[in-house]
Amino acid sequence: MASEKLRILSYNIHKGFSIFDRRFVLESIRQAIKDAGADLVFLQEVQGEHRKKAKKVKDWPMASQLEYIADSLWPHFAYGKNAIYTEGHHGNAIMSRRPFQMYENIDISNNKLERRGLLHASVDLGEGRPALHVICLHLDLFERGRANQYARLVKRIHEHVPDESPLIIAGDFNDWRENASHHLENELGVNEVFATLHGRHALSFPAWFPFLPLDRIYIRGLKPVEAKCFVQAPWDKLSDHGALFSICEI
Repeated sequence: MASEKLRILSYNIHKGFSIFDRRFVLESIRQAIKDAGADLVFLQEVQGEHRKKAKKVKDWPMASQLEYIADSLWPHFAYGKNAIYTEGHHGNAIMSRRPFQMYENIDISNNKLERRGLLHASVDLGEGRPALHVICLHLDLFERGRANQYARLVKRIHEHVPDESPLIIAGDFNDWRENASHHLENELGVNEVFATLHGRHALSFPAWFPFLPLDRIYIRGLKPVEAKCFVQAPWDKLSDHGALFSICEI
């Protein structure tokens, strides 16, 4: 069967606000994501609802942020509600040009202050191909919490992802000490796309002067052919994170 190229984007959109929450830039974020031309988009810090901001913030969308960004380009999308509070909620999301076979959000929170989730979906690649399993996540700020979440991620994949199925794990790992890759490579046989192609993890935070490698795209059963970190204009004026982009053969 001939290989196909799959374009992947992972981006922490900071609930639609620029760094330090100075400006609401969701429309510019949507346009930048559109221009990247990804087939699969992994989003973190997506505002599902915020009743107070909806009344006060100019240009707040009538639909959810996910529906607003997906528009007509990504007809298939899934949202994992993680942090819930009086005015609304936020979480992770996946947008796909291809249909999902399933999706499920799993709570991997370690405490009440950091509500975290693991959004797991399987994507239909067409007749004769095993499903592509995709996981979007946003991990804890502290190393001990992340170590617990690595273990839960590994358990989820061992129990729910067949060995022959291709796999993508993408998101904001908050792993500034760069411990995740060694752990996940040993336990899951995955590779991080930017490190594979460039010899190091992408410096993605803060977008305006990136020096921390917080964001990752891990793959198994795919071949990486290109990896970029978008921190140049317009990305440096949008979220506090840069976006990771990769092209893989599947």
